[in-house]
Amino acid sequence: MPPQHVPTDLGSSPAPPPSRAIRVLMITSEWPTPDGAPRTTNFIKRQADYLRAAGVDLDVFHFKAERSPWNYLKGWVEARRRMTRRDYDLVHAQWGQSGLLALPKRMPLVVTLRGADVGGIVGPDLKITPAGRLLAFITRSVARAADRVILVSAHMRASLHPSVRTHVIPTGLDFDLFRPIPRDEARQRLGLAKEKRLALFVGRPTAPWKRFPLARQAVDIVNRELPCELIVGWGIPYAEVPLYLNACDALIFTSMQEGSPNAVKEALACNLPVVSVPVGDVAERLRDVEGCELCADDRPETIAAALKRVLRRGGRSGGREAVKHLDEHLTTQKVIAVYRSVLDPSRRAAVPTQPRHDAPVEARLELALTDAEHPHPHLEGQDPEQT
Repeated sequence: MPPQHVPTDLGSSPAPPPSRAIRVLMITSEWPTPDGAPRTTNFIKRQADYLRAAGVDLDVFHFKAERSPWNYLKGWVEARRRMTRRDYDLVHAQWGQSGLLALPKRMPLVVTLRGADVGGIVGPDLKITPAGRLLAFITRSVARAADRVILVSAHMRASLHPSVRTHVIPTGLDFDLFRPIPRDEARQRLGLAKEKRLALFVGRPTAPWKRFPLARQAVDIVNRELPCELIVGWGIPYAEVPLYLNACDALIFTSMQEGSPNAVKEALACNLPVVSVPVGDVAERLRDVEGCELCADDRPETIAAALKRVLRRGGRSGGREAVKHLDEHLTTQKVIAVYRSVLDPSRRAAVPTQPRHDAPVEARLELALTDAEHPHPHLEGQDPEQT
């Protein structure tokens, strides 16, 4: 008999009246810095901005974890102070480790898990480090204490206890920023040669799990037959990322551990062909997308062969249509539906078992989220770029 979910709703936290916005304290250990330092956490700020635009009364508490117990203690004290000072309806923690600051719970807790927090941090030997194992243990414990857990990919369910109530909501996309631009125009703006074949690697090349050396090997093999230059998209202004995605001929993605990688989704939004190893939810993202290649394994020869096919075909992919359902406006409404389901469980019972065509969009979203919940397979048992 499959394991059953255990309800974790707090009966003492009724939903706010319709006339008042939901008040949320978002706790995050990562936030884009204004100094222009290379970061990949712009998606957290974007989600916060979209939630506010959708009517959520949201405060953000960013604490610098830096793997320091002292920083966590200071953050915990400050989080408690903020929860006491203002009448929040719930806490939304980004990453499992951020959820520690909300324990023991004073109000409902929603946690978003994104990848390395569940899987653990990978070291230079491509194995989970002791700190990574501790992070994964903390994340699983926080998930069991949370009222709802948002996962960016369904495969992450297998790492959690069967009692954890989950919703799968991938990180959304800004389709105004990540949009197709003529290749020659993008290359001209970046000062790149128009006649070269360019493969793009996005991410910190020194991060072990990104496996930049594997991408380098694959491109070296391609160069035996087709001249191709490998461009590293790291340390560049965030506003220029769409230019690189439009200027290059393919994205090469070699990570060994991911949740729902933003680089792949952003490339698809720009119609850039993607060549990727099977990791995270990439197989789902690339399914039936013309011009993209999902490699059967992670050998450099396999990746090189796929990259050669893409480069010889030329042209762009049909990726934008495949990810249109990940528009940040739509994913924001799904997050808000999770908030409401936590604050007022009776609303969930009131949703019909089949969606009505004349039902409000909000009700149809909540029904979709309810249907997405199911028991996880039971298993015994950070990095912000892994999203």
